Amino acid sequence: MNQEVLIIVGVIVFMAVVAYLGHLQAKKRREAFERLASELGFDFYSQKDRQFARRFSFLEHMDDGSNRYAYNRLTGKVEGQTVNIFDYHYETYSRDSKGRRRTDHHHFSIFTLSLPAAFPELNIEREGFFSKIGQALGFDDIDFESLEFSKRYKVKSRDKKFAYDFCNAQMIDYLLRQRDLIIEVDGNTLALTFKGKLNIEAIKPNFERIKAIRALIPNYLFDR
Repeated sequence: MNQEVLIIVGVIVFMAVVAYLGHLQAKKRREAFERLASELGFDFYSQKDRQFARRFSFLEHMDDGSNRYAYNRLTGKVEGQTVNIFDYHYETYSRDSKGRRRTDHHHFSIFTLSLPAAFPELNIEREGFFSKIGQALGFDDIDFESLEFSKRYKVKSRDKKFAYDFCNAQMIDYLLRQRDLIIEVDGNTLALTFKGKLNIEAIKPNFERIKAIRALIPNYLFDR
């Protein structure tokens, strides 16, 4: 067997091992989600669900790229409101210097909680290098009396009054104690988005965080 054949066989074996390890990892994650669903009293759907993903296409990243789908989905109720916790995938394409097509896979962990009223779109996320450049170029970012909060978080909404109502003193105090939250409100949906797939141990604590954020939304906003 010549060297070229050995290289081809080696590549095939390597790819098979990678695929098998990926299968085992996905199986382990799926089983962990299933146990968590039983613990929370939620329903569990492991299969890829493109139709479900389209239902939330108004959220950030959920209309990006192609081959979009949700999977490992937990669905249940909290005080009468629907909660969804799921992995999400989309892919983008590019070409390398030799013109070969490259596929990039993007993964997220997303938590949604339905609200009993509809609200304007609101986005809250940590300030980063590019967002600070955007501010310097004149992109709107709502400022608050808390200078620490304004420095740490980028808040965007067409309805500034709603943004101020949502980011009340208690909410600001809570968010200042967090490090990695990306929050979105749109219509009757409150969402938390995490880039990459969260470790399974982080799912339940972040479920508690979306409930805590919901509890800090002032009740008078639902009576309008």
